Amino acid sequence: MGDKVKEHPGAAGRATAADHPASVRNVVLVGHSGSGKTTLVEALALTAGAVNRAGRVEDGGTVSDYDDIEHRQQRSVQLSLVPVDWDGIKINILDTPGYADFVGELRAGLRAADAALFVVSASDGVDGSTRMVWEECAAVGMPRAIVVTHLEAARADFEEMTRVCAEAFGADDPDAVLPLYLPLHGPQGPDGHAPVTGLVGLLTQKLFDYSSGERKESEPGPDQLPDIDEARNRLIEGIISESEDETLMDRYLGGEQIDLKTLIEDLERAVARGAFFPVLAAAPATDGARQGLGTVELLELVTRGFPTPFEHPTPGVTTIDGEPRDIKPCDTGGPLVAEVVKTASDPYVGRVSLVRVFSGTLRPDETVHVSGHGLADRGHEDHDVDEKIGALSTPFGKQQRPVTHVIAGDLACVAKLGRAETGDTLSGKDDPLLMEPWEMPDPLLPLAIQAHSKADEDKLSQGLSRLVAEDPTMRLEQNQNTHQVVLWCLGEAHADVALERLRNRYGVQVDVVPHRVSLRETFAGRSAGRGRHVKQSGGHGQFAICEIEVEPLPGGSGIEFVDKVVGGAVPRQFIPSVEKGIRAQATKGVAAGYPLVDVRVTLLDGKAHSVDSSDAAFQTAGALALREAAAEARIHLLEPVAEVSVLVGDDYVGAVMSDLSGRRGRVLGTEQTSGGRTLIKAEVPEFEIGRYAVDLRSLSHGTARFSRSYARHEPMPPQIAEKIREQAKEGS
Repeated sequence: MGDKVKEHPGAAGRATAADHPASVRNVVLVGHSGSGKTTLVEALALTAGAVNRAGRVEDGGTVSDYDDIEHRQQRSVQLSLVPVDWDGIKINILDTPGYADFVGELRAGLRAADAALFVVSASDGVDGSTRMVWEECAAVGMPRAIVVTHLEAARADFEEMTRVCAEAFGADDPDAVLPLYLPLHGPQGPDGHAPVTGLVGLLTQKLFDYSSGERKESEPGPDQLPDIDEARNRLIEGIISESEDETLMDRYLGGEQIDLKTLIEDLERAVARGAFFPVLAAAPATDGARQGLGTVELLELVTRGFPTPFEHPTPGVTTIDGEPRDIKPCDTGGPLVAEVVKTASDPYVGRVSLVRVFSGTLRPDETVHVSGHGLADRGHEDHDVDEKIGALSTPFGKQQRPVTHVIAGDLACVAKLGRAETGDTLSGKDDPLLMEPWEMPDPLLPLAIQAHSKADEDKLSQGLSRLVAEDPTMRLEQNQNTHQVVLWCLGEAHADVALERLRNRYGVQVDVVPHRVSLRETFAGRSAGRGRHVKQSGGHGQFAICEIEVEPLPGGSGIEFVDKVVGGAVPRQFIPSVEKGIRAQATKGVAAGYPLVDVRVTLLDGKAHSVDSSDAAFQTAGALALREAAAEARIHLLEPVAEVSVLVGDDYVGAVMSDLSGRRGRVLGTEQTSGGRTLIKAEVPEFEIGRYAVDLRSLSHGTARFSRSYARHEPMPPQIAEKIREQAKEGS
């Protein structure tokens, strides 16, 4: 790595269909918002000759962040694929959003990639959420490297950032996180800052000067070598300690000079198997330059050090009936197994699916089986359907470049899969298969919406179904208790993007309304009521009288109806009518308009008329009796209580527990977990956690996660219940 200069490939650098998995590299860029991922992608594309010197593709657009929403918000909101060619290798660069609200796009990128580049800003450091993603990658053994950006910042210090990265990412072995290159600095400016103008390769001991806008190689002067000896020796020891050749360390400690070829080969193997994590530096090209600092070194690392798709084990595959299937990794002639990692709607070609092929070869115009299972709780119905593949292409900014086929290990876009959703499996129509889904975060921020007009109401259902088909981190709920349409999102930015897509992509204008919590009512004690419905208005009248007693029951009991009428005071044929009227009134509520639950209603007595009594009359009498009983009793408003589990760094445990207590929460206990984190379990009223997804992120600086599940309904504090009743009266 770094031992030779690549010729600028020019137009030949444009991505084409790969013909062998060994010539493919799939790499995902990970890092916090503002770390410079998208700028780095464009710099790599420029160096590989995929874009012109202005960083533009043929239609004048950029290769990443080309969506109108991204232009308006000035940040990435979706996963984008940028394929480039370097030294005969097709590199599929997956640029992911850094903002926490779009972590679903990051997870899709991790699923589609074989290795990860962690992009760290020299001016901002390493945040907690980036560390958490690193740990996730470590858990599955994904190879990783680190790229330090923003070296042009006034206080940027590459050596200090290398130390910070070793501390953040090398908890188990700090010597596995080491730089391959050190920056070369130019003359100091008026502000005292010396800009980075080049790199020195620690293994090759070669200088790579980028100050002219092109990478130029030279030999270091005698006065420069001592400055790199310490870092070089440490790097060599780090490589040797990860070598599969156990004799190498003994030979090195014995004074033997290990040849450069052996060191580079051992480095590449250690990187490919996720045992060594090199740190590199990169900066975008200056105006008129055709190579950004460090971009050649990065492309060499990706092509020579990152693994081929052969080394990526295929995720679990089963038949539609759940029988396990053993699929050979990256077998281009094997059964077709591909996965939709992203779904988007194009105004000209319709739905476009970004697909990673794990086995077999995908070709245009063939019929495939589309399977989607396991996301019913998010508004995605299980489905199995055969569909015909449309055109295959590789994306490049807003362009779609046609390809003739897509082999195992490669990624491409598939047009016109009308039923395919993100996370679905594509397989042979005669051999339908299903891949195990990747882990996706639960959307925990509710967004209640309603159509702005009758015209919008007609389009709302279709727009929402398309929205959740594209984004499995969004859940659609039609709440039967509150009669609201609720989009559950990951955060406010996620919700804003959803609303903008509904408006601009699907032509649906919606209004955001306050999210209602599903309250209930119950009796606090025994009460009695008499329902009298007697009317005479010519012809047949209406006559029905019933007397009831109401008593509370334990939570979860529902409505229990008991008949204790004796002597035929209420004729047998009208007793079901009384019950029907009582249950209808219970559904409407008796105090604030919320369903009545957990009571036993006993019918004790009543009166009937031989002519004027009827089913309708006794239904009305039953409802009146229940309302009278409620007027004489104390009614509890019941609020839903959620069981909440918060996983948070130890530094924030006190703040989180204090915040939960302020939300009327009851902490049930804490449990120490790995990685310096604590699991807090608590019960919190749902009224208090509507915005908890946003507030917890702020409280923990993005390092905490939580889950929630319904526990039960319980009485609301009287002062809060009274406010709810007053609001109900004002609204009626």
